[in-house]
Amino acid sequence: MTSSNRILVFDTTLRDGEQSPGVSLNPKEKLEIAQQLNRLGVDIIEAGFPAASLGDAQAVKDISRTVEGPIITALARTHHQDITLAWEAVKDASRPRIHTFISTSDIHIDYQLKTTREDVKGQTKAAVAQAKAYLNDVQFSPMDATRADLEFTAEVIAIALAEGATTINIPDTVGYIMPHEYAKYITDLYKLLPALQDVTVSVHCHNDLGLAVANSLAGVIAGARQVECAINGIGERAGNAALEEFCMLLKTRHNELGYDTNINSKEIARTSRLISRLTGYTIQPNKAIVGQNAFSHESGIHQDGVIKEPSTYEIMNPTDIGLESNSLVLGKHSGRHALAQALETMGYNVKGQALNAAFIRFKELADRKKQVTAMDLEALVTDELRHETNHYALVDFQVLTSARNKPLAQVTVQAPDKTIYEGTAHGGNGPIDAIFSALGDAVQKSTSKKLEPHLQDFTISALTEGEDALGQVSVVVDIDKKLGAGQAISTDIIEAAAKAYLRALSVSLSK
Repeated sequence: MTSSNRILVFDTTLRDGEQSPGVSLNPKEKLEIAQQLNRLGVDIIEAGFPAASLGDAQAVKDISRTVEGPIITALARTHHQDITLAWEAVKDASRPRIHTFISTSDIHIDYQLKTTREDVKGQTKAAVAQAKAYLNDVQFSPMDATRADLEFTAEVIAIALAEGATTINIPDTVGYIMPHEYAKYITDLYKLLPALQDVTVSVHCHNDLGLAVANSLAGVIAGARQVECAINGIGERAGNAALEEFCMLLKTRHNELGYDTNINSKEIARTSRLISRLTGYTIQPNKAIVGQNAFSHESGIHQDGVIKEPSTYEIMNPTDIGLESNSLVLGKHSGRHALAQALETMGYNVKGQALNAAFIRFKELADRKKQVTAMDLEALVTDELRHETNHYALVDFQVLTSARNKPLAQVTVQAPDKTIYEGTAHGGNGPIDAIFSALGDAVQKSTSKKLEPHLQDFTISALTEGEDALGQVSVVVDIDKKLGAGQAISTDIIEAAAKAYLRALSVSLSK
């Protein structure tokens, strides 16, 4: 497999990415992300971990039945039930895969698994054999491999290969290794296991030391031909290798590296924005490739150079990642057909009741903004995806505040059973604090227990530019140690905050 310069892109945004603290995606959101990943051109979508929850299993099933093109894989421990659930989740995919894993590092074997090396080998044999009985495409990962004994890891991989594994992934699970060490590790594995030449070797790197992309490239140079990554680099702890960074590295330095992917780079910016909005994880301004400042120039010398010739200070063209997509503009006089055409041009197939709901939101937005751009429409459609019938909905709100008096907030909320409740709060540290208390009052009236929600995180960010910009609010709430995350958008930041908080309450209470 090492003779090819084609690199397979394995996206784990929906699995490892969703394990980011505070991230909670519903099945509709996961399906929308998977569809966008398909448009982006990823080769493999790791759709979830079916054994984790019924919701995760259902999301993987929905993606398997709907998304055509990429391989759809589900993660499974080397447990018989995990493998069974993974197969049930992906069996309807046109190109299904099962990805099973077990640790090979002694620190994990001794302290986490509390077992022995022999048992790890036995579990590997049984799991890969079971998966292989269901389908041909089986991936095996020796977790924490980069801190494990090389020879023992090779023994375990040999067992997986003997049972028919078609992809072997070498995870740097805790982001500990350095590029030259990772390259040597993989090179040594090829020497110990010549059979690796007949399968795909994959790399999965975490960013705890900021080396995830560098380590992924080192693994590719050493012979790996599949790279596991996530949009915006989200994932456990410091995250994964960022897909947009790795793929644009290969594209920008193609003359030197010579590697190709199937990624349509013009979909990168939109995919990044979608993930940011749905997860509530804002993108740091100086983030490579997709950050707000990635193509901004503050220095007068830099500005002068870019005006004369962009390549003086820009190593990429911003249109390469799709930043020209905001050219589409609609106004308040645009009709339903124009909206449907605009959404279709952007890759959204919105029809029937969904189109009616989007059109209502569009008209509300058009009344507040002079022009509705492609980025506004992306945000609007993404926000619509968050509506859940089993969640509380904001019907109306009012906040009165002055320099002399503490704010007074009054809200009307519709419960999942369609009953209407009102809530009031007087006081707090400002209008948003007051409206959060009023929402808590209304929701508590619909329950039989006293609620004590604790605000864990509150973030405001601008999605578009100008004085009428759309703002996004992301909220994480803790109720009885059950975290709920919610996001919402509006030109009115208090309205966005109220909707986000109510969604977070709904998620926490549903757990």
